[in-house]
Amino acid sequence: MQEVETNLQEVVFDHLHSVAYKYTPLGMTILGPTENIKKIQRQDLIDYISGHYRGPRLVLAGAGGVDHQQLVALCAQHFGTINGSVDESVLKPCPFVGCDIRVNDHSMPLAYAAIALETVGWANADNISLMVANTLIGSWDRSQGSGSNCSSYMALSAAQRNLCHSFQAFNTCYKDTGLWGVYFVAEKQSLEEFVWHLGHQWSQLCNEVTDEQVSRAKDLLKTNMLLQLDGSTPVCEDIGRQMLCYGRRIPLPEMEARIDAVNADIVRNVCRKYIVGKSPVMAAVGPTDSLPDYENIKAKICG
Repeated sequence: MQEVETNLQEVVFDHLHSVAYKYTPLGMTILGPTENIKKIQRQDLIDYISGHYRGPRLVLAGAGGVDHQQLVALCAQHFGTINGSVDESVLKPCPFVGCDIRVNDHSMPLAYAAIALETVGWANADNISLMVANTLIGSWDRSQGSGSNCSSYMALSAAQRNLCHSFQAFNTCYKDTGLWGVYFVAEKQSLEEFVWHLGHQWSQLCNEVTDEQVSRAKDLLKTNMLLQLDGSTPVCEDIGRQMLCYGRRIPLPEMEARIDAVNADIVRNVCRKYIVGKSPVMAAVGPTDSLPDYENIKAKICG
């Protein structure tokens, strides 16, 4: 818990969710408040395990030199007594609210912030196009030293104009909603200019992105996806994640075909759909005085 509270990126994303999905389960922190953790009793853990550790919620995945029949036998031996009933409770939707939260702390040398828009769940057809757009924005850190050789407009601007110490585009998906945006770390005097360039980047995605840029982003996206499957452990994690999200594992050729089907027109249309005229959500921690007010940020990046 203390480790998470000292990780400012985690703190920012907790704040981001708390205002984007206010008063809903998605707005709560994963670990919960300290006072709740201190109150946990043995019976609470037993009730939680019996209620949530059920067959429909579990995936046993194997990768590498695994004998299928042996794995099935081990599963029956060790997990055969797990409750196989399905939880029939209906989950309420978590409505998105466009707003901001600022934790102003002048004792901090840098500001940590995230700006995002509501998008879609993991199974939505637009998600692949949003992943390509996310790759077009990319990430940058001043330790990279790539300078004017960056292909991303945001990375090039950050390098040439000293906009930030680092930034990273993100695409966080849930069942029927998602947050798509940028996390960044910057000095207080650079915050307003960073927001202006982010608005310009999003405007380019909506109106000016080319097939050449999209092709480069698609190649990078496919490369990154394959690099994440380097080893039996990440492959197992990928199998489990996809089984829980999609009910099946999507073969790599199918995923590659979905990415290849995206072109510049699709990216522009999808970005207009989720950016233009929408209400963003923002969370910032640190010396945040120079950040524009919410309505100005909305006008700059979604106008």
